[in-house]
Amino acid sequence: MSASLQPETRARTTLRVEDLSVTVARGRRTAVADVTFEIAAGESVGLVGESGSGKTLTCRSVLGLLPSGCDVAGGSIRLGGAREGDEAVELTTARRRTWDKVRGTRVSAVFQDPASYLNPSMTVGRQVAEQLRTKRRMSRKEADARSVELLTEVGIHRPAQVFHQFPHELSGGMLQRVLIAIAVSLEPELLIADEATTALDPVIQAEILQLLTRLRRTHDLSLLLVTHDLAVVAETCDRILVMYGGQVVESGPTDEVLADPRHPYTRALLSVASIGDWTRRTLDVIPGTPPEAGVQMPGCRFAPRCSEAVEACTAGAVPLHDAGAGRTSRCVRVADLTPTGAR
Repeated sequence: MSASLQPETRARTTLRVEDLSVTVARGRRTAVADVTFEIAAGESVGLVGESGSGKTLTCRSVLGLLPSGCDVAGGSIRLGGAREGDEAVELTTARRRTWDKVRGTRVSAVFQDPASYLNPSMTVGRQVAEQLRTKRRMSRKEADARSVELLTEVGIHRPAQVFHQFPHELSGGMLQRVLIAIAVSLEPELLIADEATTALDPVIQAEILQLLTRLRRTHDLSLLLVTHDLAVVAETCDRILVMYGGQVVESGPTDEVLADPRHPYTRALLSVASIGDWTRRTLDVIPGTPPEAGVQMPGCRFAPRCSEAVEACTAGAVPLHDAGAGRTSRCVRVADLTPTGAR
């Protein structure tokens, strides 16, 4: 039986993505296919998978920032209505004026290399204050004062001094905190963190993850965390979406999926990770390589790399199957696979 990827119905939904398809090479190839999920108000969802799985294209579709040559070819991206007074907005048909109102104020993002998103010729304080003045119509004095408060909130020491510094004077961890301060300054409903901790050392990474978790509570944020690191998701997210070959192949509550994955690809990802077992000296390797973005494949896209594949796996398109308790799996053998704990 096929199933949607949506969790149990909730009274308040921040983001609803339905049947999203994204094409590359100006529509000639489908790189993201039929992606469906919801994020509830205040919920943290992890989007995981190898490079090229479609994670970033999915998130940039939500932000309206797809690269040149990529287009949303179908589906719906609906933001909103989770907060009182906010109207739901269909983003796939939004015009520039709508995006100008939505970005920053309702959906915001932080990315992997914060230095590339900050203007090197402006002090960081001015960059935090800029959108407060532009979109909140604050005076310079009010915006500067609020900017110092935000820098304090994201854990920057001597914020009044840092306010007057330029990006090149700050470390990578401090720059990421500045970018997070900018991202939450207008109190958005949804924050997308796309590999936001990948380039940081483990100590700073842990601090940034703790910061995101705290801000999610204090600012009533929903969080979509994009990463290839299952340990990060385990520490941070309520639910997990696993992508492979442009499709979501498994979803469910994070603890349950990581303890008992119901798709061979999720199991393979866990086999090359070291979650909860830091004494491992060697890690497994997933044989083969991921499919090239947009390449059409019959049946399950993971089948060529899967040790448990059977003829039915490549006989036709594989829908998402209900795996019980709010979980889904895009595997024809989901009912046959031995639970991890029983092995």
